[in-house]
Amino acid sequence: MMGQGILLGGVPGVAPANVLVLGGGIVGTNAARMAAGLAANVTIMDINLDRLRYLDEVMPANVTTIYSDPHTIEDYALRADLVVGAVLIPGGRAPILIPRSLLKKMKPGSVIVDVCIDQGGCTEMSRPTTHSDPTYLVDGVVHYCVTNIPGAVSRTSTLALCNATLPYVRQLASMGVKGFTALDPGRAAAINLTNHKLVNQAVAQAFPDLPGA
Repeated sequence: MMGQGILLGGVPGVAPANVLVLGGGIVGTNAARMAAGLAANVTIMDINLDRLRYLDEVMPANVTTIYSDPHTIEDYALRADLVVGAVLIPGGRAPILIPRSLLKKMKPGSVIVDVCIDQGGCTEMSRPTTHSDPTYLVDGVVHYCVTNIPGAVSRTSTLALCNATLPYVRQLASMGVKGFTALDPGRAAAINLTNHKLVNQAVAQAFPDLPGA
């Protein structure tokens, strides 16, 4: 059996699990909120102090915010029962925050859920898995690296994605690329490919063999 057999929230007389969330964005925030709701001890790490201040104000008392650096990541990862990788570099590859050398020192049976696997993953040993075969062991640590995790709840995730993106799709269709990108810098930054060329620099760096802008 993989894992440590730990109930995240524990029970009276038994300590709860330690959960480490790497990244305080939307994914990391919701992962922390879910773990906190199960009464686990949760730590969120990020390099954005403004974001950490905000999370410190809105999260429950069993959530701690910590500035992320290699030393603190190692310190908390060694004590973690569950690590959620939720870092994001828009358009670029996720940074490796848990190298193999650290993985070997983590608790046997601890679990890594690498949500950023679609951007390459934030651990050195992450590789894409599927819903039908979601986990594997490396150095005694369970890795869950399913690409497209929302596919497990396909109806809800599809409706949510359409609700968020349809207004932009309509604008793009009616205004064309030039008119759409002229509205604001955010829309301009959202364009990855136009006229058969990559125009997003982070994506172009990740795929150097493709024609750039």
